[in-house]
Amino acid sequence: MPERPRQRFHHISSAVVSALPAKVEVVLASIAELPETEIHRVENGKIVIVLEGSSTGVIGDRLAAISLIDGVLSANMVFEQIEDLETLDDPGVTP
Repeated sequence: MPERPRQRFHHISSAVVSALPAKVEVVLASIAELPETEIHRVENGKIVIVLEGSSTGVIGDRLAAISLIDGVLSANMVFEQIEDLETLDDPGVTP
């Protein structure tokens, strides 16, 4: 079987999730279980998250899953950055 090509790009996105105040803790617990997803701030039912993945589709699928969590009113991407792993000058990342 042929070897899969190495991933060249890495996507980093931020999003804001709005949740019912009574369900915020449940929503936070569900988001915390997702891979490559970090919670950065929570205030008044608004949750700021950062998502990472191999493609926009992967991140979009995860954001769609977040929107289906009980208590979520909306989940909207705010920003996306695409890093080229072949030219990334970060000693902590191996292309």
